[in-house]
Amino acid sequence: MAKEERMKSILTENRIFNPNDLNPEYAKTGMSMEEYKKLYKYSIEDMEGFWGEQAKSLDWIKPYDKVWEKTDLFPGKWFVGGKLNVAYNCLDRHVKAGKGDHIALIWEADEPGQVRKYTYDELLKEVSKVANGMKELGLQKGDRVTIWLPMIPELAIIMLACARIGVIHSIVFGGFSREAVKDRIKDSDSRLLFTSDETVRAGKFYPKLADVVKILDNVPTIEHVIVVKRSGREVTHTNKDIWYHDFIENMSEESEPEEMDSEDTLFILYTSGTTGKPKGVKHTTAGYILYTSYSHRTVFNYHEGDIWYCTADEHNNSLCLAEILDGLLDIPI
Repeated sequence: MAKEERMKSILTENRIFNPNDLNPEYAKTGMSMEEYKKLYKYSIEDMEGFWGEQAKSLDWIKPYDKVWEKTDLFPGKWFVGGKLNVAYNCLDRHVKAGKGDHIALIWEADEPGQVRKYTYDELLKEVSKVANGMKELGLQKGDRVTIWLPMIPELAIIMLACARIGVIHSIVFGGFSREAVKDRIKDSDSRLLFTSDETVRAGKFYPKLADVVKILDNVPTIEHVIVVKRSGREVTHTNKDIWYHDFIENMSEESEPEEMDSEDTLFILYTSGTTGKPKGVKHTTAGYILYTSYSHRTVFNYHEGDIWYCTADEHNNSLCLAEILDGLLDIPI
């Protein structure tokens, strides 16, 4: 088979899997196409009514005055005047609802048998320690940090910690080159970099901190590098390193969530750069977390107690935030 034919066979998928054939009882609970079309029609004909109804699923510090306000720039402003916090919606409200001892996050390592589980209460405490650690270093609402980590629990913890105190995070795919990471750090003016000593894949070790040493040569904005000990092997260090475990060691397990405006920036995600220089796309707080959560509920038909298993790199945080916010891993232990 020629190379072109092989590519075509890989890219073409004609199989159809009917949910009724796989699990009839589960399929019954899902949304039918008729129901979906009805909702879609509602969202088009009464956009503000539809999204106002969906916004009731979030906990608001201050209710919004208007669902949508037209501006010179599309798509306008959403949930005008509303105040909320993403980390509070993902963690605190589940703890306050009596689900603090339910599982929020499960991590299985590359190495067989290595599993870490976090309850909502445990995750909230870890998030608070990281949030307080960043404050101790002088970071405040509106500052930027870059996260360049493998798929480990600290990635989700740091992401939520940033959201908790209003620090804007930029997640960089773990497999990107030094130059790609450097460009994104410089463009975002990040003050802090979260990384690991190494990455472990299929039993092999790949450098992280050694690359950071070279990245920092031309990145003056980075004040500190917080390093998660992943491999524990001897590695080259920068003069700005702080071990993650030292960074959070004496930090309080309590922190107040920052009051965020609906239109405040939650995170920056860079385009791939295939058609030019990568562009940082700003994602706002209320609109992003609401749409992510709604899409997750609608598309995946999750139910309390379901476990969402994902092997993809979390270079975007949509799945992580949606699952934790919606209480997908809602399992008593």
